[in-house]
This record gives sequence, C-alpha cells and structure tokens, in this order.
Amino acid sequence: MRDEAKANPRAVVVRPGQERPVLSFGIIGVCTVMWLLQLMDSSVTDRFFFAPALGESEPWRFLTAAFLHDPGSPMHLLFNMYALWLTGQYLEPVLGRVRFLALYLVSALGGSVGYELLAAYPSVGSGWLQGTVGASGAVFGLFLAVVVLNLKLKRDITSMLVVIAINAVLSLVIAGIAWQAHLGGAVTGAACAAVLLHNDKRVQWGGLSAIALLLVVVGWATLGAGPQIGHAFV
Repeated sequence: MRDEAKANPRAVVVRPGQERPVLSFGIIGVCTVMWLLQLMDSSVTDRFFFAPALGESEPWRFLTAAFLHDPGSPMHLLFNMYALWLTGQYLEPVLGRVRFLALYLVSALGGSVGYELLAAYPSVGSGWLQGTVGASGAVFGLFLAVVVLNLKLKRDITSMLVVIAINAVLSLVIAGIAWQAHLGGAVTGAACAAVLLHNDKRVQWGGLSAIALLLVVVGWATLGAGPQIGHAFV
C-alpha cells in the first residue's frame, strides 16, 4: 500500500481496521446520553431541537438537533446509530478522525438548512414553526460519502444505493419523517466527499470551509416565518 501511494499520490489509500472509529463511537455515545436526558427532562428537547423560526435567534439549533432523537421512539435512535456505526467504521479510518468529524458536522448543518429551505415553500416543505430532531441528515451525508468514495475506488455501490433508495422511500411514505433534512444532508455529504478526495489538504479544508460558509449564507438568507406548528423527526 505504501508503494502504491508513492506511485500515485492522488490515490485513496484504504487501511480498514488500522484505526478504531473512536469518533463514530463517541457520536453514538453523545446521542445516546442526550436521548436519555430527553427522557428524564423534556426541556432538553425544547432547548435544542431545530425549527426554522428559531434559526435566527438560536442558530446553534442547526447543529444540536442532530444529537437529539424522538424521546418516544427508541427505534428512531437505534436506527440512526446503527447506520452511523456501519458507515463510520468504514469512513473514519479512511478519512481520518478530524475529516470524518467535519464531514458529519457539515452534513448535519446541510440537513437543517435543507429542512429550512424547503420549509420556506409550504407546498413542498413543512411549517416554519415545525420542530425536528435526529441524526438522519448527517447519516444521509455519510451514505453519499460512501458512494462517492467507492466510485473513486471503482468499487461496487449497488448495496449502498439500495440502502439509500429504501430510506428515501420510507422518508416519503411514513408520516412525521423530515425527508427535507435527508435530502439536504445527502447533497451536502456528496459535495464534502468530493472535496475530501482531493490530494491537497489545503483544497480539502478550503472546500469544506466554502461548503459550510455557503450553507450559513443560504440558511441566513432563507430566514422568515410560517404559520404551521407541529413536530417531525428525522
């Protein structure tokens, strides 16, 4: 593998198993602890869920919602954490911990911005006051990152495309799932992965910064108000 890297500096060198996915387990731990806190104190959900109407006054909600889950549904937490475990143990050793964390957080931001952007159009989105929690936006970003990486490595992506298709269909047919966040996270994750495959670290971090800045600008420009109130979980 070392000789291959020298011969082709642009090659993505995969070393599965050589680096434990510590951050993936850490994120799973944080989400689990937060879910338990939500069970014990409903104000935790109230303080950290995301709703577009709260984006201007409390912008941290764009990210904190990705660490919360439906306190009434253990399966919501278990499904997202299982998906994170599957993708994290593959992506984190390949990208490295810092870049993996950046991918996760920017994808989470992209999920919230996608939800907000489509909420501005009630015919396709949710109400502006409608709250949402869940890691699915970030998880969909990881899904697409796996696809982009495997395309680069010329590996089969059929199984991942099937997983994405199933989840996309479920997002549309099951009430209360914020498909808008899934879409935003997926698009963001694909863009981040494409940037991270570049061999120049300055390009990688410059590209990630540009994507994050674009999301902030879009999120800020989309701020507004809407009449509907409800709850959705991603």
